[in-house]
Amino acid sequence: MASGGLQLLGFVLAFLGWIGIISSTAMPQWKMASYAGDNIVTAQALYEGLWMTCAMQSTGQIQCKVYDSLLNLKSNLQATRALMVAAIVLGLIGIFVAVIGMKCMKCMEDDQVKKMRMAVFGGVIILIAGLAALVATSWYGNKVARDFYDPFTPVNTRFEFGSALFIGWAAASLTILGGAFLCCSCPRRETSYPPSRGYPKNAPSTGKDYV
Repeated sequence: MASGGLQLLGFVLAFLGWIGIISSTAMPQWKMASYAGDNIVTAQALYEGLWMTCAMQSTGQIQCKVYDSLLNLKSNLQATRALMVAAIVLGLIGIFVAVIGMKCMKCMEDDQVKKMRMAVFGGVIILIAGLAALVATSWYGNKVARDFYDPFTPVNTRFEFGSALFIGWAAASLTILGGAFLCCSCPRRETSYPPSRGYPKNAPSTGKDYV
């Protein structure tokens, strides 16, 4: 019963993390323009994401522009895109496989060992998806931090971490944790011991002596 609860907890965490990875990939706020050390008050906020750049006016109006060319993008942005898309696809496959191996499902009830192995296999796929998302977000964040502290970067072109990056980190952590919980439901081999022989009990003495 405890294993079933661990499976359910892992699946819920993995599913929430997968939804977070999708949201983070689609959001344009991967990095936002920084005005640290700048005394100029601007009337707009600039954001850059994996697919577009956006400018939000002080009135709340947002204008976005999709990147014109895929081949003209920077290599780190292309790699981050590929890793996040791969994390989404792997997460989807892992969730489908894990659903088959869940104890609360009716699939493959005849063979419980194979059923639990399917859950573990789905957990491994989900774990890889979480690691891919974690590598992508960490790589992108490291590039933003290095550009920010680079003394040759102009002040008006510096960027800070955006909200999508924090959501990506949290989603990757949930996905990895959920995949690890699913992997913990691995079936254990049962060791068979020979049945212990009972010693015969001494018959109660009747108090009579026979010659």
